[in-house]
Amino acid sequence: MRIGIMADIHDNVDNLRHAIGLFNAVGCRAVLLAGDFVSPLVVPSMRKLHGQVIACFGDNDGNQTGISGGMKIVGVLGQPPLCWKSPDGVRFLMCHQLQDVKDCIGSADVVIFAHTHRPSTARDRHGRLFVNPGEVGGWMFRRPTVAVYDTETREAEIVNLPAMPPAVEIEQWG
Repeated sequence: MRIGIMADIHDNVDNLRHAIGLFNAVGCRAVLLAGDFVSPLVVPSMRKLHGQVIACFGDNDGNQTGISGGMKIVGVLGQPPLCWKSPDGVRFLMCHQLQDVKDCIGSADVVIFAHTHRPSTARDRHGRLFVNPGEVGGWMFRRPTVAVYDTETREAEIVNLPAMPPAVEIEQWG
């Protein structure tokens, strides 16, 4: 079973649509979102996902009431840390900031976190996989990424979304 992992959308609907297209194309049966929608603007696009959506809030989700309202028809949303068990038994623990789960990792097989906007995968000494999918929004590093986890191989792959154009240089008026 493939599971899509994303975070830090920061209202970039265009990049979110790229992520949705990728997740649907590779057959993700679930998508885990580790926070920072930022506003309800991005939620309607998530209705296009073919898999179940499980999400937690991030530290930049200002209109939580609006996001919650939209998510009622899209999937499950909660405050971090959020636990989810895949149909084939993989235990996920999800948060936005890794420090939020330092005392409750327990029996998780996979820990999903975000906030830094830097994609990474690593295993701890117990074999537990830590996945930061990077940023869908791309505003910080202009390199939008997501991750895809395979429950059979128990590995995650960081996947680049289409590159964003370079930032515009602002000239000083003199």
